[in-house]
Amino acid sequence: MPATIEKLVRIPVDDVNIEGMLKLPDNARGIVLFAHGSGSGRHSSRNNYVAQVLINRGIGTLLMDLLTPEEGMDYQARFDIPLLTSRLLAATHWVKTEELTKNLLIGYFGASTGAAAALQAAAVLSDGTVFSDYISAVVSRGGRPDLAEQNYLEKVRAPTLLLVGGLDDVVIELNRDAYKLMRNKKELSIIPGATHLFEESGTLEEVAYQAAAWFTQYLTV
Repeated sequence: MPATIEKLVRIPVDDVNIEGMLKLPDNARGIVLFAHGSGSGRHSSRNNYVAQVLINRGIGTLLMDLLTPEEGMDYQARFDIPLLTSRLLAATHWVKTEELTKNLLIGYFGASTGAAAALQAAAVLSDGTVFSDYISAVVSRGGRPDLAEQNYLEKVRAPTLLLVGGLDDVVIELNRDAYKLMRNKKELSIIPGATHLFEESGTLEEVAYQAAAWFTQYLTV
């Protein structure tokens, strides 16, 4: 299923613009915002692959650069979770006010440090003070949910799937620690034979399959 709407968007936040690629299949039933991690952006081949699988399932996607090119050169900015979270929240507000997307259920797909931002944003949007219950599902790929901090992890209400490579030992333990703190519907899935970037044969396909199943379950009700 090809995207019937495909356009570059610029989302104003603070004194910069977030650039993103919005793709919507015909009769989209939901939309997934991609929060990229350290050193990655909307051109990530891995996240673009996952996005295409979601589009084929009838789910829209918004792949964004949460940092400007200049900010992306700053290693510390890549781990500035409050900054990444604020940008993701701004993008979420944009999605909920745009005519094309305002009625769609929203999910987050976070990779690396972007997973922490996705979980923090989901927690903020779960407390009823901003957009009550606007985030319907979260998926983390090789993420660092531990960086979201305990007080945020405990507040997440959106069903969350944590995907980790079976050979990514350190990140497995960090995900297990975060998993224990979360009180929502949750699942930790370890992909056999995969390292951190899921470059091994068939592992990225498994990530996309599980992510698509998760989002289909929660974004198409």
